[in-house]
Parts: sequence; structure tokens; C-alpha cells
Amino acid sequence: LQTRLQAGQGYGNTLNCVLTVYRNESVAGFFKGMSFPLASIAVYSSVVFGVFSNTQRLLSQLRHGDPSRTPALADVALASMVAGFISVGIGTPVDLVKIRLQMQMQPYIKANIKLKPTVPGFPVYRGPIHCFRTVLQKEGIAGIYRGAGAMLLRDVPGYCLYFIPYTYFCGWITPDGCISPNPSSIWLAGGIAGAISWGTATPMDVVKSRLQADGVYLNKYKGTLDCILQSYQNEGLKVFFRGITVNAVRGFPMSSAMFLGYELSLKAMKRDQTETNP
Repeated sequence: LQTRLQAGQGYGNTLNCVLTVYRNESVAGFFKGMSFPLASIAVYSSVVFGVFSNTQRLLSQLRHGDPSRTPALADVALASMVAGFISVGIGTPVDLVKIRLQMQMQPYIKANIKLKPTVPGFPVYRGPIHCFRTVLQKEGIAGIYRGAGAMLLRDVPGYCLYFIPYTYFCGWITPDGCISPNPSSIWLAGGIAGAISWGTATPMDVVKSRLQADGVYLNKYKGTLDCILQSYQNEGLKVFFRGITVNAVRGFPMSSAMFLGYELSLKAMKRDQTETNP
């Protein structure tokens, strides 16, 4: 829904988008492009959380000589920015394949535009591997990383507004005297952080989605700035808030599960390490 609202044509609002997708493509339409992100999410999340955690430890070691010391707000912010920067290298190709698969059946209506031989409304790609290979052959590495600039502008501040609110809310919700937050505190803090991060990241998410969807039938945008200017000139400021409801709503359960899995995994590994090396 998020991709269709941000980069598609003819969707008035979220409900209209849901009904249109279901009417035209049935339930399967809601799961297009899912396989590639599903196959890579474990690696992606491990890298992001691993980079964030290890950067914090490194900064604590450099500043205080103790990697286990609670990091300052500035350290959390810097670690978040590093995690956001690293995430782009893994996330851009995955997002591009997902968006191309989701958008390839969308009709494109524009006067005086000579389309590529592929006819809108018919599949361009047979699946994620075929999509990745086709883009790589036709557009090279630059094609695979199309939208990386917009994703960088989304994820670097986005992860700051992901990890900093989580750290703050987790500390605030956790009862006094507790050494570590309980699962319910982690779940709630993670959900709030996810809703804040995804909600505020929506403008650049719109730009990224449009850049990555561009190229299925024609190349409309020359780059990030051109996409921003064209989108604003054609549709006004409101275009940059398309899909904000979907982003914020999905951000809560997704981030709750992510942080809960992360924190519980850390606790389990620390417990095993303590039992092994008493």
C-alpha cells in the first residue's frame, strides 16, 4: 500500500488503495515483492543493530575506557547515523526490487511520452531474481542503487529518530530499581520509536519510492532533487506525506517486534556467556 500510494497513479486515499488493489489483483496483490525483503530481512536487521550496538560500545570505550558504560545521547545519535549510513548499502537493492515488482502492473498515462517496448499493465519481471538481473544488465550498478541518495537522506536522520526515542522511552517506562527493561517496556518503547521514525521519514520515503519505481516503463526523474522539484510542482506539498498513515501504523508493530527480538537475543547470549565463563 505504501509504495502504491507514494509512486502509483489514481489512488485517492488508503482505503481506496486497499479496495483497488483487492479488486484488480485479489489478495495476492498485497504480497507482491515480499519474497526478496523476507529473504534478506534477517541479514539487514542483524547488520543495522550490530553496527549500532558496536559503534556505541566503541564510543564508550574511546570516551570512558569502558565499553559497557551507558552511552551519552551524542553517542547514541552518532551510532544511529552510522547504522543508517551502512543500512543503505544493503537496503537500496532490496527496496528497488520490491518496488519494481509492486509497480510493474501499474498503468502509466502521460501524453506525448514514447514508452519502452514493454506495455504497461503487463509484467516486466518474472520474479525478484529476474528483476535484479534485468536491472543489473540494463542499468548496471547505478541502476541497482537508484534512489540511494534519497534513502541516505531518509535513513541517517530516520535511524536517529528510531534509536534515540527508543532509548529515551525505554528508560522512562522501565520501573526504578530495574537493571534492564522488561519485555512490555521494550515492546511499547520500540513501537513508539518505530511510529515516530517512519512517520517523520515519509517525505524522503516518497522520493525514494518514486525514484526506484521510475524506470519500469520510462525514466522521468534525473535524480533526487529533480524528483523533489517535479513532485512538488505537479502535486504540491501534500505529495510528500503520501502513505504517512500506513508508515506510522506499520512502524509500531514492526519495530516492537524488532526491538523485542534484539533485546531478548542479547539477554540470552549474555546469559549463555555467563554460564559458560562463570
